[in-house]
Amino acid sequence: MLLLNDQLLPTATLPLPNRGLAFGDGFFETMICSAGRLRYAPDHFNRMQLAAAALHLELPAPLATAEALTASMLRLTQASALPAARLRLQIWRSGAGRYTPPTAAAEWLATAEPFLPDPAEVGTAEFAQENYALFSPLSFCKGPQAWLYVRAAHERQQRGLDEILLCDAAGHVAEAGAAALFWTRQGELFTPALRSGCVAGVRRAHLLRVARAHGVPCHEGLFKPAALLAADAVFTANVAALKLVKQIGAHQLPTAPPALWARLQEWDAQAAAD
Repeated sequence: MLLLNDQLLPTATLPLPNRGLAFGDGFFETMICSAGRLRYAPDHFNRMQLAAAALHLELPAPLATAEALTASMLRLTQASALPAARLRLQIWRSGAGRYTPPTAAAEWLATAEPFLPDPAEVGTAEFAQENYALFSPLSFCKGPQAWLYVRAAHERQQRGLDEILLCDAAGHVAEAGAAALFWTRQGELFTPALRSGCVAGVRRAHLLRVARAHGVPCHEGLFKPAALLAADAVFTANVAALKLVKQIGAHQLPTAPPALWARLQEWDAQAAAD
């Protein structure tokens, strides 16, 4: 099943012209629904609000509050008979025309597929050689710069890596190919600032909030790759999983993660269940 503009349908044909297809005039969210809950719903909604404002779009009523978003996504998950679902919500501007936006109204499509957790560690990661993160007014959200992550995934595949790490044009660490990047050192937590061009991940926001609530010093900034190589632990974070990185290039990371890694996992799980 899918939800097209709040209508449950077994299948659908999108009419043309479509501004999302023609101009990338929109954005998307990837969400996880399990145990009758939409994970990180307030963080998803906050990012959607910011993305809609940046693109001068109005969120449709079924998506216009965190509660409405949750109800819509639960409706799709239940109609799809999935105990745990990976949801993709695509939002694009209504109408036709050329570059000049004809309206602030938006259309939307939500699809569901089974969610299969994959908490496996990242064996080998390396820094990208052909791609770099780009800071822009829309780099915080998902969709407008999706071509970058397609290219990064292609490079990862061609190089036979488990994960690829992106830097900005000045050589500052930004993010992993489809996840936020974190590391710990001497009991403190580090992650690239949004001005590096990284996506404002919902799990990133959640982890920073949880860590700070437990008194962990957290640092968002511009860091060179050497900072990762000096870390006690490096891990990626997205809505699907937290994954420990075992090796970056030829550099083997500590085989015994610090106590902070275990505490972060515990606090993350507790807060997500509340």
